[in-house]
Amino acid sequence: MEIQVLFFGVLAEVTQTAFKHYKGVTSFADLKMRIGDDFPEIAHYNFRIAVNNELINEDPVLKNGDEIAYMPPFAGG
Repeated sequence: MEIQVLFFGVLAEVTQTAFKHYKGVTSFADLKMRIGDDFPEIAHYNFRIAVNNELINEDPVLKNGDEIAYMPPFAGG
């Protein structure tokens, strides 16, 4: 399956990209491992993950075409 991952804020700076496509993803664990391999420095940051615009607290079951967002803490008003 193909998944698009979006990076926001400092995570976009660290990864030097706003998004990346991953093909052949078999699970959420597989996707996290690939992201960790591509961007090992991301492990040093706090962030939340959203799947299709919904924040998650546990590993979701992914579907082809899902959009995953890695978001740092937000502040402001």
